[in-house]
Amino acid sequence: MKKARFPCDMDLIKRIFPCALVIVIQMFIAYASLNMLSIVRAYVAGESRWSKGQKDAVYFLTRYADTGDEQYFLRYLDALAAPMGDLSGRVALEQPTPDVSLATQSFLQGGNHPDDVPGLIFLFLHFRDAPYFEEAVASWKATDSPLLELSALGGSVRASLARGPVTLDELRSLKTRIYQFNEHMTPFAVAFSESLGTGSRAVRNILTIVNFITAAVLISLLGWHTRILLVQRRRFESALKGEQERAQITLASIGDAVIRVDMKGRIQYLNPAAQRLIGPIAATAQGSPLTSLISLVDKTTEEERDGLITALLAGEGIQGEAQNDILLRGCSGAVPVSLVGTRVDIDGEAMGAVLVFHDMTYEQEYIERLSWQASHDTLTGLANRREFERRLEKGIQGLAEHRAQHALMFLDLDQFKIVNDTCGHAAGDQLLRKVTESLLRELRKSDVLARLGGDEFGVLLQDCAPEEGFRVAERLRRSVERSGFVWEGRPFNTTISIGLVSMATSNASLEETLRAADMACYLAKENGRNRVEAYQPSDSDLLRRVREMAWVQRIHEGLDKMRFCLFAQRIIPLNPRDNSGEHAELLLRLRDENGRLVPPNSFIPAAERYGLMPKIDRWVVCNAFANLARLTHRSGAGRPAICAINISGVSVGDREFVGYIREQFKAHGIPPAMICFEITETAAISNLEKADRFIRELQELGCKFSLDDFGTGMSSFAYLKRLPVNSLKIDGSFVKNMLNDPTDRAMVEMVSRLAGAMGKRTIAEFVENEEILEALREIGVDYAQGFAIGTPQPFPGCYAHLDEEEDLTSQVA
Repeated sequence: MKKARFPCDMDLIKRIFPCALVIVIQMFIAYASLNMLSIVRAYVAGESRWSKGQKDAVYFLTRYADTGDEQYFLRYLDALAAPMGDLSGRVALEQPTPDVSLATQSFLQGGNHPDDVPGLIFLFLHFRDAPYFEEAVASWKATDSPLLELSALGGSVRASLARGPVTLDELRSLKTRIYQFNEHMTPFAVAFSESLGTGSRAVRNILTIVNFITAAVLISLLGWHTRILLVQRRRFESALKGEQERAQITLASIGDAVIRVDMKGRIQYLNPAAQRLIGPIAATAQGSPLTSLISLVDKTTEEERDGLITALLAGEGIQGEAQNDILLRGCSGAVPVSLVGTRVDIDGEAMGAVLVFHDMTYEQEYIERLSWQASHDTLTGLANRREFERRLEKGIQGLAEHRAQHALMFLDLDQFKIVNDTCGHAAGDQLLRKVTESLLRELRKSDVLARLGGDEFGVLLQDCAPEEGFRVAERLRRSVERSGFVWEGRPFNTTISIGLVSMATSNASLEETLRAADMACYLAKENGRNRVEAYQPSDSDLLRRVREMAWVQRIHEGLDKMRFCLFAQRIIPLNPRDNSGEHAELLLRLRDENGRLVPPNSFIPAAERYGLMPKIDRWVVCNAFANLARLTHRSGAGRPAICAINISGVSVGDREFVGYIREQFKAHGIPPAMICFEITETAAISNLEKADRFIRELQELGCKFSLDDFGTGMSSFAYLKRLPVNSLKIDGSFVKNMLNDPTDRAMVEMVSRLAGAMGKRTIAEFVENEEILEALREIGVDYAQGFAIGTPQPFPGCYAHLDEEEDLTSQVA
């Protein structure tokens, strides 16, 4: 509380300080004036004593001369001591170095009061040259000679009387001298007295004027400060009034209900929002106890909250913290609210409490809507994948507690892409809604139907035996098949493939159960669609599917953890006159967790099936270009003249892949003429138009193309004229047995003659010995590749442990 009061005390000091300063200054001036007047009075009193002493001295000296009585002489000396003391004190102060101590003793000898002496000395030292006082001092000094003469005259009179009785003439002469001295000294004493009187009046007048001027100035300053205080007060009052108006406007405009109560819990203020929240009874609420109008119920415990107002007024409860409650408003019903309440303290004294109620109706609806959207599909209104997996996991956990069986289904619409591509997404959405209606009609309320994404659905059948699960699956399949679908007069056949998994134990995890259903659904689509496939762990097709799915994870890890690497195998020209240089084909390998090399035929099928080939092709192009750039920039020696890179059929049909290759050429700065892309014959003829466009766009840059595995399909020869490839790579199955099989040799010869007629080069792979190599030379094949030429070797810089000079893999992955 002291810290809170401190600013108030400082403000009070700032406000009264000018007034106090005015009073202090006025008191100081008044004190100085009175002190000055007191000093002047002391001089006037001293002059009076001086004059009286001079007159008394003349009188007593005359009496001494008349009577010779020694008593009169002593009284003469005593009367003369006052003016002589003043003379001695003034002389002491007139020295170059004033003798204040001697002056003090002399002034005391002159009969001055001890309290007046310091003032006499101060005024003489500092104001002896001031007007009026200078004249008085001059008159005072003029009395020095007569005074000294009077002192000497007293001695002469005493000496004369000491010699014996004086004659009448001698007495008359002494008295005449005394009277002459008195007459000579009196004008100076009068002038001294008049000067002091005039000076005293002048000082009084000056000090009076100074006091009046000072008082006027101080009163003006006080008035000015008072005016400032009044202006500030009016400004503060105006600001306070404006703040109160703004506060009232703010409270009236905010959407939260604000209620202020006094220390007895009676309502003092309700803003419009509070009036609307409380209802019609708010019209008579002023001054009524708040608890008589509303009550609060705890949302969690559903118990009425008692003593809330008492707790707030005691400084406890929900100060600054929101509390979710249900507000009961008598006959007006209940409203969910968020409450913030705090006690109002003014100068440390509790004055009441303020409660702020926020109507949570819309928030509750919004939260419920968000909660529903988070767990449901907005298109069909079904549970989404997240919610479905949550319920499935709960069902799996329940198997450990209760002896029961559940059935899980994955459903995939057949040919859904056709409807989407030909009629648009609006038609696809309508089809999904229609299929949803068909499926819901065949399921129990306890069953869970969810849309997992796209055209995939999931069904969880609670407490369902395997046989019953298969019957339900067939019923669902037939329901979708019968429903049909028509869009803008165009009919479509709607069928669905279903994978079924029976769950009788909780040994399998959620991921394993979902994977089993997905594999069963995949088999249903592969086996002709519009059918139900039940998952059997011993099924060979399923086992192959499991292995492929395991490879998917390993491929992802290989890309993420840099386990892929490149090997290179030499390709040499068979014609001695061919000076095109040595070629090489880059071969992809994968190192497993133990560092062993995995051949591509182990993981490529899974990569093709699950759409991972585009990522792998990009990795190969990026790393191959980076290593070739390093070899080229290092010396240019030791690198192949032509480097062959295999490209999958998926990447051939990808329009963005051409742009990616262009970016890599630009990034690594290698000449396109040294790159030859190999495309399999099957991939090329499966989509001839895209392959032709892909080849021609890259050939414009200077790249070369080779048709790999050529000869595996005789029907492909008719399309060879449309593919602008530079060379044909004879399938190795013909080459490795050509010495023992005349048909294989005839195929090699036919491809060689066909390529020669079309102006294309030929490359024979799987050349495993010198005899095959010699036979290829006889036939006229242009290039050979195989173990007889060289085994695949690590391509420099592909991965870190093969080339410690530079880790290019980590830079370009």
